[in-house]
Parts: sequence; structure tokens; C-alpha cells
Amino acid sequence: MHSDALIQEPVAVTAVLLVVLAILFSVERHPKLGRLFRVVPLIVFAYFVPTVLSNTGLIPLASPAYEFIKSWLLPASLILLTMSIDLPAILRLGKYALVLFLAGTASIVLGGPIAYLALGWLVPADLGEQAWKGLAALSGSWIGGGANFVAIGASVGADASILSMMVVVDVAVANIWTAVLLFFAGRERQMDAKIGADRSRIDEVRAKVESFQRKVARPTSLPDLLLISAIAIGGTVAATQIATALPDVGDIIKGFTWVVILVTTLGIVISFTSLRNLEGAGASRVGSLFLYLLIASIGAHAEFRRVVETPGLMVVGALWISIHAGVLLLVRRWLRAPIFFMAVGSQANVGGAASAPVVASAFHPALAPVGVLLAVAGYVLGTYAALLCAFLLQQVHGVIG
Repeated sequence: MHSDALIQEPVAVTAVLLVVLAILFSVERHPKLGRLFRVVPLIVFAYFVPTVLSNTGLIPLASPAYEFIKSWLLPASLILLTMSIDLPAILRLGKYALVLFLAGTASIVLGGPIAYLALGWLVPADLGEQAWKGLAALSGSWIGGGANFVAIGASVGADASILSMMVVVDVAVANIWTAVLLFFAGRERQMDAKIGADRSRIDEVRAKVESFQRKVARPTSLPDLLLISAIAIGGTVAATQIATALPDVGDIIKGFTWVVILVTTLGIVISFTSLRNLEGAGASRVGSLFLYLLIASIGAHAEFRRVVETPGLMVVGALWISIHAGVLLLVRRWLRAPIFFMAVGSQANVGGAASAPVVASAFHPALAPVGVLLAVAGYVLGTYAALLCAFLLQQVHGVIG
């Protein structure tokens, strides 16, 4: 916990995040002030306002509140956001998701060596071989997630000091990129219209969900809220307990990833039962509350003051993610694919199972499972693709060293 923060009690920290969100949504409804969110989507403010508060010392950069929100409210939100989905419509979304996801992986594998070759001279020479080894660990994080970061770092012999530097680069660069993707979510229709993207399948999913919501809409009652809460929290507790008994699938699927997979599966199973009618009583709205709290807590956790400690590595990381972004935007334009597929394909690589469904949900709650499925694919590819990237980084180091 950040000992210098003015507000440190976890419940008080959570209250601050709730107040920030309440103010933002109130401003959005204001006839004049709300125009601001037509330029910059509300979700971006939900991310960056807590960042400002934590980096100026009002709330801590690390808090049990953030861990609680991630460990318990993220899974609970996934249950509530998926329990009314139309799974067949999700599966018909087509090739765009897979192609852009694989393009994202390829751009990470090749972008790292290119960025290191171009800007490696900025990296302190005294790091020696630890420079490419640290970047190799980062490639594991940006393809598969935290587990692959540790696995690749160990496999190439990265020491603790370089790994700590790469964590700073990872958090700073990846968090900025996540904010950009959330910005895209707020302007998707304009961006898709600009290139003539075919949105028919995404709009079909949304239309079915919205039609279903209108069909089952009813005044929310106390029994409804209790049942919604029981399903969300009870399902999360059950999934967490079951996950502890499930075997690790190498360094790919274990721990919290199992929880994400289990709660998403539970939500999908519920979508085939009469419990999906709880959507009419506000199930997805409760899920969205949890989701916005998660986005706010991720923003609060981003420590940008440490960026100055690793300027050379930070610049390499920034160029690396820029190459990744540029490749995906070009492939998206070539395919004329909706920005949704580019954003989720990217986040499934860079963010993994914890954040890919968050970005997908920012476009529409019904699309959260797409993020989960692609993130799991990222875990599977992560180790192999990152080892290839590590080999290329080693060759580049030999050239510039």
C-alpha cells in the first residue's frame, strides 16, 4: 500500500472510486457539460481520473481494494454480462476476430526486435545481455500475460532487477494503450463508417440483446436484486474454489485464468436457462457497475511517476506498442473490419484474460465472451511466440552490442 496517500482505508478508497464514477455519469447527463463526452468517451475519464488521484497522493497506487475488485468483482461482472448473451450469434462473428488477433501476436513478435534494433542505443550499456532478456520477458507478457512474463524471464535467465524495470514499462505502456482502446470503444461507429467497415454481425448481436432486454424488462424488485447478487457473488466464490483444485496447464492456464474461464462458462450456461430473464431486472447494469469500478481501479493502479527511472527501455516499449498498433490498424483497414475486432485482438495479446473481456465489454456487454476466448488463445500461443521473439531479440543484441 502507498504509505503517503491521504486516503488509505480500502473501503474509503472504494468510496472515492464510486464518487468519481457517480460524478462522471451525472456530468454525462448534463445538457451542456455532457457534450464533453461526445469528444472524449466517459470510459476514458473513468480510467484517467483515478490515475490522477493516485499519482497525486489522494488515494494509494496499491490497495487491497483494487485486488478485491479484480479478484471478486471482475468475475462477478463477467457472469452478469454473459448470462443473457446469444452464443450462436457470437460464434457467427466470423474471421475478423481470429485474423486480427494473430496479426497482433505477429506484430508483438516482430515489433520488439525492430524497436530494439532502432532504439537499442538508448538502453544503458551496463545492462548488457539483461536488456534483451528483459525485453523477452516483456514479449511474454504482451502475448500471453503475467504467467508468460515470469516463464519467459526464467527461461532466458533474466534477473530480478531487469524484471522489475520491465514491470514498470509493461504497466505504463500497456495502460496507455488500454486507454486508447477504450477511447476507440466510444467512437467505434465513426471509425467504422470512415473505412466502410461491415458492422452487420456486431450490430446483429447488439440488436438481439437489446430486443431481448426490451422483451423481459420489468421493474426491479428486492427478490430480483438478491437473486442477481447471489448468482454473481456465489458463482464467483464457487469458481474461485473450484479453480484451486484444478491442475495448472503448464504456465498457460492456472489460478485466476481458471476463474475467468469458469465464470464465463457459468454465464454462458445460464444464458440457456430461464435465469437469463434476470436481464430485464437489471443484471447487466449491476455487471456494468462492477466493470466500471474495475476500470477505475486499473487506472488508479497505474504508476506513471516511475517512467523516468527507465527512459531508454520505456522508449523502446513505446515504439514496440506503436508498431503493434500500426500493424493492426493497417490490417483492419485492409480487411475493412470493425474497430472492435482490432481492439479486442490487441488486448487479448497485450492484456490477457483479465482485461480483454473488459475492453470487449466497453463496446457492448454481450461481446465480453469474445475477449475471454481470444485471451485464452493468447495464453496458448504466448510461450511459443515469445520464445521466438526472445531468439530474435538475442540476435539483435548481437548486432547492436
